[in-house]
Amino acid sequence: MKLRILGIAIALAVIGAGAWGTRRFIRVASATTPQEVPTTKVKKGRVVIAVAARGELQGGNSEMLVAPMTGNDTMAITYLREPGEMVQAGEEVVQFDITQQEYNLREAQADLAEAEQQVIQAQATAESTDIETQYTLEAARSTVTLAALDVRRNPLLPAIQARQNDIVLEQAKNRLHQSEQDIANKKATANAGTAIQQATLNKAKVTADTAQKVIDSMTLKAKTTGYVNVQANTFTNMIYTGMQLQPYQLGDTVRPGLAVAQIPDLKNWEVSAQIGELDRGHLSTGQQVTISVVALPGKEFAGHVKSIGGTAGTPWDRHFECRITLDKPAPELRPGETSNMIITVETLDNVFWIPSQALYESDSRKYVYLKTPKGFMPHDITLVRSSESQAVITGLNEGDLVAMSNPDQQNKPAEQSGGAMKALQK
Repeated sequence: MKLRILGIAIALAVIGAGAWGTRRFIRVASATTPQEVPTTKVKKGRVVIAVAARGELQGGNSEMLVAPMTGNDTMAITYLREPGEMVQAGEEVVQFDITQQEYNLREAQADLAEAEQQVIQAQATAESTDIETQYTLEAARSTVTLAALDVRRNPLLPAIQARQNDIVLEQAKNRLHQSEQDIANKKATANAGTAIQQATLNKAKVTADTAQKVIDSMTLKAKTTGYVNVQANTFTNMIYTGMQLQPYQLGDTVRPGLAVAQIPDLKNWEVSAQIGELDRGHLSTGQQVTISVVALPGKEFAGHVKSIGGTAGTPWDRHFECRITLDKPAPELRPGETSNMIITVETLDNVFWIPSQALYESDSRKYVYLKTPKGFMPHDITLVRSSESQAVITGLNEGDLVAMSNPDQQNKPAEQSGGAMKALQK
């Protein structure tokens, strides 16, 4: 009996100790100090509003080498300079297959040679016809002259013979008149025949010249000195949607009118960047830009905004193209190099500012959480300018303490944990 009472007493002691430990844990957890709210002070001074962007270096007045219009749907590349290779003005950059064009040229040249012979034959025929008609005309004139001499003897001849002489003279004059008409007609016919053959010759010359020009156009040469920037093969890669476009290579086929290579102007460099739509209102042409090229660490280049394009992209990723011109380019620059840019929008002196993280907005209302004796309280302010990191404001004094995060959200976990502890206590 005593052992039983002793066992019950020990069990009650263990249960009591466990309950006391649980209650002690709940009290300690409930008394945990709330997490401190990060704060910052309102500062006064100079604020530089800037927009950061990333783009690709390009030639400002780039020369695009485009596949010529040859009458064929496609043409194959038989020679292509290496990307980044230096070329001088007049040097070959791209060569296309000219097998078909050479065949067309030989045919045109054969037609031209035949047309030249036809012209020579037509001219010889015209000359021979002219000589023959001239001979016929002279013969007719001689006949008229002889017949006229015979007519002069008519007073001494019998009437019948005199009449015959008159008839012969009349016939000779008719033949002379006919010969004069024939020579004009034959000359016109010969000249027309020669003109037709000459027109055929001219057509053959144009065809041969065109064929030669097509062959010449299929060799793309650089007009200026620069580095070759081979373009992406959009024609071949368009079949494989979703794949990264590869640059043109030997043997690739090209459609007429597509750009194969680019020769940037070494004296003019630009950076093309895609900037978010929210920053469009901050930018304007002529603004100063600081450019750093990733491939040239430690170097910075000055530039300015040249142009701002239209907004494009999906509704959740709207952006616009901004082109920046380098004021003083360097010879070590290369096309396609990645560049980081800081576009100076505006410089404000003696203004109050806070980190953009401390600014809140709700229903067009802009406010901060200002620290007061009663704690952090919402305080309305007026936003003058803002960037990704700084916000220029009015409505606060220098040195005022504002929260860097929402105090209400900051205390929620402690409140929720307290509620959970209370539930455990019950």
